[in-house]
Amino acid sequence: MTVQQSSPTFRHADTGPFPGYSADVGLDLPDLSPRLEQEITARLVSRDFDAWATTAARVGHCTKPIRLRGHSQTVDTVTGEVLGSYSSDEEPLGVLHVRCGNRRASDCPSCSRVYAADTFHLIRAGVVGGKGVPDIVRENPLVFATLTAPSFGPVHGTRNGRRCRPYRAKDEAGRCPHNRPTVCHATHLDGDRMLGQPLCGDCYDYESHVVWQWWAPELWRRFTIALRRALARALGISPHRLAQVATVQFAKVAEYQLRGLVHFHALVRVDGKAYDDASPAPAPAGITAALLSSAIESASASVWFDAPPLFGGDLVRRLRFGSQVDSRPVRGAHRTDDPDKQLEAEQVAGYLAKYATKSATDSTNTASPHLHRLRSTIAQTVDRQRFEAATTDALMAEHPYALLGKWAHMLGFRGHFSSKSRRYSVTLGRLRRARARFQRRLATATRDGRTLDTRDLDDLLADDDTETTLVVGHWTYAGSGWDTDGDAELARAAAARAREHAQWRAAQPRKQTN
Repeated sequence: MTVQQSSPTFRHADTGPFPGYSADVGLDLPDLSPRLEQEITARLVSRDFDAWATTAARVGHCTKPIRLRGHSQTVDTVTGEVLGSYSSDEEPLGVLHVRCGNRRASDCPSCSRVYAADTFHLIRAGVVGGKGVPDIVRENPLVFATLTAPSFGPVHGTRNGRRCRPYRAKDEAGRCPHNRPTVCHATHLDGDRMLGQPLCGDCYDYESHVVWQWWAPELWRRFTIALRRALARALGISPHRLAQVATVQFAKVAEYQLRGLVHFHALVRVDGKAYDDASPAPAPAGITAALLSSAIESASASVWFDAPPLFGGDLVRRLRFGSQVDSRPVRGAHRTDDPDKQLEAEQVAGYLAKYATKSATDSTNTASPHLHRLRSTIAQTVDRQRFEAATTDALMAEHPYALLGKWAHMLGFRGHFSSKSRRYSVTLGRLRRARARFQRRLATATRDGRTLDTRDLDDLLADDDTETTLVVGHWTYAGSGWDTDGDAELARAAAARAREHAQWRAAQPRKQTN
């Protein structure tokens, strides 16, 4: 189904209009059911379509916006004067719609794109400065590190274009105890449904997989401690003394592999001691990116954690990171996909921002037997834990895996997908407050019929205590999502066209005009 659109034409001095805005180019809505087509058609011919379109545009064509009812007043904190008032009754649809804010691209592409942009600027600021971060961070040692999960059984992989697993170990007979081959001579390409699948599902250690995934955040915490100790040893000082000389800052995201386990990707930076206890300082002499890279490899190899049993009679597992650790200095390093090109800070920031918007099913085949068995293992483990708690009068809430069922949709991973140390850079909260302040000022300028000078917006990132106005309101929850699934599909298609326009605009050699 193709929906025709009437929108203003965006022109560029050299390349002409954006090709997506034309009477001949509509919104693409493929593979729609008859019910969805009927709902979309009903929306397009409805009397309140213009009101719906205005509302959808205001929330960036969010797929599942939050609906609120209520009112607010803007008050001058110095004089107590009421500067303005607002009511949801003033909205085109009679209710206030706000973004859902979901970070997952599979759930809401529009809000995920905003989250990725915020994450990109957060990470980039810690590499090159800006957003309140001093430029001194450009000179401090910086390493891009990847910590992997260990193997819980052989799986099919791409192997950089080589055959999957052409050789067997010396002590193998070519077949596992379940009489399945332990070798694979196929050359798997991207998109192959076999990728990430175990060669033998009965040999694969699913319970250890679940335990490692559950405690992966604890392994990362211990890694950060071990890294500081490794740096101290390299400098010949005690870990306590290191805190008085240098600090380790990082921005980390988790990414799912095809086999359903997470990798940790991180930018790790070493700063000098911050005398004002806030801003990064120059790194001390003697700490280089090469030294930091070596310390990361040493720390990741030394970290371990003895995980408690899943249930009675289960074993205690000693968990570690995988042996494949990649730690490369960012400045002066070269890309793995193109050795002739250097690894750029902005490129790394883009990688991490993209990883932060993925869900557990974005990198795995949701219909695969491996994923089905992994979730089945989690469900069976939870059922057994509950049975044991009921028969022994133990408190389920005190069990170390009490919330495992809650995180089954994330394949047992309960950590933050995107996190950072306190002084790495600006926070997501400050970036969001800055965007909200800009939107309020832009709305005020538009209402007053004046132009907003963006050169006077340096205070957008200021702390809340510098604000001279206070917004006081009363809001009640009215629901989530659009009225119909057809509305959601229409918003999703419009968001996709907006992304195409943003990509086209970024590729233009000069600033476009309207």
